[in-house]
Amino acid sequence: MKRYAGFKLLIVDDHEHNLFTLHTLVERYMDVEILEAISGQQALDIAVREPGIDLIMLDVQMPEMDGFQTASMLKIRKKTKDIPIIFLTAAFKTEEFQEKGYEVGGVDYLLKPIDDNQLLNKISTYFRLIEKERELNKILEQKVAERTAELAAAKQHLENIITHMGEALLVLNPEGEIESANPAACKMLDYNETDLLEMSIGDVFEEEEEEQAGAFFGTWLEALIRTGALSRIEACLIAKDGRRVPILFSRTAVKDSDDKINHIVCIAKDMTGYIRELDAMKSVSKGA
Repeated sequence: MKRYAGFKLLIVDDHEHNLFTLHTLVERYMDVEILEAISGQQALDIAVREPGIDLIMLDVQMPEMDGFQTASMLKIRKKTKDIPIIFLTAAFKTEEFQEKGYEVGGVDYLLKPIDDNQLLNKISTYFRLIEKERELNKILEQKVAERTAELAAAKQHLENIITHMGEALLVLNPEGEIESANPAACKMLDYNETDLLEMSIGDVFEEEEEEQAGAFFGTWLEALIRTGALSRIEACLIAKDGRRVPILFSRTAVKDSDDKINHIVCIAKDMTGYIRELDAMKSVSKGA
């Protein structure tokens, strides 16, 4: 039974008889696409032109451009540098030449005459390695795709919560500039988000105590650095038309790996209805 359908093998030898012999042997046992080149330059041209070559069998002794030079040229090209090369030679058999073959990027160095079974086993070994690598890549790609989908779903879920939450949400940078605002914040302040992104928190916020107005943000930062969060602060947001919207306010520091604040998350609950109800109760009490 033939194997390795879909694989592509390039055989390079300046003797056509050798090409025919290798081609016939491989074709008999493997269902691979076989390309042939009779020179180093032709091999370079084919390797650059043809997509998806999986393995190159390269004769060392060739005129004009020998196998070592051809391999060196293949390894400096982005498209061909990762193709494994098996050197074949009948002449350059010394250890020195074998080392040179590995230095220029060969993965194997076979001496002629080569036993047919040995050659087929070598080719099969590299094809199996490539198959395994492709399987692992598919698994990795699938896991990456699944994780990406999970993150996208989680992001969408969080965005839905932020979009539909009743409280106003403002995210600030450490300088107090507004970086994002949810629809509730825009509605409460009567600004669109684009306008708010050009403002700082001091433009839309005031502490309940008047004397804190000038330096409140510095006080915030000091407190947030110490505690990480400040909650249930009574204050006001200043709407576009100048209205003071009474709020119950919380702010939380988001810190980086160096424990430095990189964002401040502010949540404001509109207390207008509560204040009105409280005032009404006080009026009734006074009338009684």
